[in-house]
Amino acid sequence: MEATIKLDQFLKRVGAVMSGGEAKLLIQEGSVSVNGEVETRRGRQLHEGDRVVIEGEEFVVEGLKQ
Repeated sequence: MEATIKLDQFLKRVGAVMSGGEAKLLIQEGSVSVNGEVETRRGRQLHEGDRVVIEGEEFVVEGLKQ
C-alpha cells in the first residue's frame, strides 16, 4: 500500500502554515495547487512526488513512510 498524507497535514509539516485552521482557509480560498491544479479539498491525499504550490512557493511530497 502506498503511503499518503492529507493536504492540510502536509502544509503544516513543511511549515507553510502554522495551524490546521490556517491551512483550511488557504485551501478553501483557492490559494493552493497540487500538480498544477487548484485544490480546494483539505483532505486530498498526496503521494510521493506530488508538487504543492502555496503563494508561489513549491513543495515536493517526499519522505513518506509506508
